Amino acid sequence: MRILRPIGQQRVCLLLLLCFIRVIAFSQSTPTAVNSGKQPIHLFMIGNSFSQNASKFLPELSKEGGHELIIGRAELGGSSLQRHWEHAEAAERNPDDPKGKPYTGKSLKMLLSEGQWDVVTIQQASILSGNVDTYRPYARKLYEYVKKLQPRATVVFHQTWAYRSDSKDFSQIASGDSAKSAEQMWEKSRAAYHTIADELGIAIIPNGDAFWKMNTTANWAYHPDHAFDFTHPQSPALPNQTHSLHMGYRWDNGKLAFDSHHANNAGCYLGGLVWYSFLFNESPVKLTFCPDGVDKDFAKQLRKTAWSVVKKEETKYRLVRGK
Repeated sequence: MRILRPIGQQRVCLLLLLCFIRVIAFSQSTPTAVNSGKQPIHLFMIGNSFSQNASKFLPELSKEGGHELIIGRAELGGSSLQRHWEHAEAAERNPDDPKGKPYTGKSLKMLLSEGQWDVVTIQQASILSGNVDTYRPYARKLYEYVKKLQPRATVVFHQTWAYRSDSKDFSQIASGDSAKSAEQMWEKSRAAYHTIADELGIAIIPNGDAFWKMNTTANWAYHPDHAFDFTHPQSPALPNQTHSLHMGYRWDNGKLAFDSHHANNAGCYLGGLVWYSFLFNESPVKLTFCPDGVDKDFAKQLRKTAWSVVKKEETKYRLVRGK
């Protein structure tokens, strides 16, 4: 009996070892979670409705791509760089001043201090985007303010897009002067964004370029419907708005409403694809998520365009952490 006990113990140990090996082998062959081994990106947006548009579908795209994304926001409708800075400045003068807490009762400082942010974006109000003078000195002040509060964060410009080609108005390009076309708005706003980005040494998320590329690509560009009777429109008829990236025409309480500024689902999708390409330095071409109402072939082209625009000037748009 004294001889058999050790043998039994050896067998037990051997069996335990085999079970352990099988568990290890099984765990290595079992699919792991899509976010395994990837650090989440903490993204904070200082913007307005355009940043809301551009990030509308970013969570779905990030999830499908296997990237964990945490988003914080300080957004005010129509807000410019100047307005965001003046609110921040008011809070610094007097933390109890309501003017300094416009973000549902919080200041920019409070929101930025709620976590550690990897990327913080700023942008100009679209209506001012073509006038480089409206960026100064507020872009730099916001940049320095963010870096003071979040020294490890990368500050990035979000390039807004031009209005639809049949818009009734376009951005300011100088004091007392506005762009005469969507093309001029894109050219002037692009120049302004790049000028200030170069001054600050920061990268650009090129949504404006992606919108413009789609709007000037044969077979995919939006063309106004000149055959529609705008003089006597009859509900529920709408003009042909195929391939529009903007909200455009819709019926609202019996009236034909028009929004040539904000993005529709296709435009929001393109915006999210550009952000995805930029943030993760990864092509979205193989992603399958597509918002309701967006044609599958059109969506495929939007994915290709987003990646090609981000890659075109990679050195200019590359995300460099800590800048």
